[in-house]
Amino acid sequence: MRIHKLSISIVILTALLGLSIACSKKPSDDDIAKDIQNKIAADPDTKDSQVSVAAKDAKVTLTGQVKSPAAQQKVEQIAREEPGAAGVDDQTAVQQDPAAAAAAAAAAAPPPPPPPPVEKPKPIVVPSGTTITITVGQALSSKTSQTGQTFIGTVAQPVSAGGRTAIPSGSTVSGTVVTAKSKGKIKGQGELDLALTSVTVKGQTYNIQTGVLDNTVKGKGKRTAVATGGGAAGGALIGGIAGGGKGAGIGALVGAGAGLIGGSLTGNQQIEIPAESALSFRLSAPLTLPPPAQ
Repeated sequence: MRIHKLSISIVILTALLGLSIACSKKPSDDDIAKDIQNKIAADPDTKDSQVSVAAKDAKVTLTGQVKSPAAQQKVEQIAREEPGAAGVDDQTAVQQDPAAAAAAAAAAAPPPPPPPPVEKPKPIVVPSGTTITITVGQALSSKTSQTGQTFIGTVAQPVSAGGRTAIPSGSTVSGTVVTAKSKGKIKGQGELDLALTSVTVKGQTYNIQTGVLDNTVKGKGKRTAVATGGGAAGGALIGGIAGGGKGAGIGALVGAGAGLIGGSLTGNQQIEIPAESALSFRLSAPLTLPPPAQ
């Protein structure tokens, strides 16, 4: 009987000793964290995750980033199944795709302000009364020219409007002989009236209207040179020399009047305008030109 009681006591002591040993082998926080970290690194679904594992009093805390919601769930599952873990605090975040992040940022950003309206360039308007000084391309005469005859010339000085060059120097102009009348020996008067009809700017021809240059000789050599139309009376004749050679009659505009420059009287009192003489006309109507190229 005493032997039986001794055996029972030994069994109880053995069980208590085994329980004590088992309790003494409970994993530490470091062991728990290290084991979970190793399992996450080894699992094919979570090995690419950037996760840190910490444990305190057997409670596991997960931090870092995972590549997908499925990987996040797998990491948490590994931690919860860890022997000795008393709980899991999952603080991991799912990495966002860079393209999706950029799209989300763009969607969240306020829309850019609309661009300011582009002001269309305005046409150039050369006002009525503007002076156009030209050099004629051929000689004109009250004796030899014919009414309705066309003459050509080039713009001698650039014409500006609104602070911009409207008609560059060198632009081609066309005109017409409004009246050509030779002076008789006994009576009558010599007349040579001119007007411009068109100007060519950068290859484009535009019709223009100008005052008529009335150039008259009558009586005993009396000579007048008047520009009529558009309020342009009061032209001036300057220093013309008939027969003086090409360019000999070129002069300059005097005062505000637009008039005939460079003509002269011949011995029989005819009106002669040598080639390359300078003539000034005034617009009697505005001229509209397209805006300059941008």
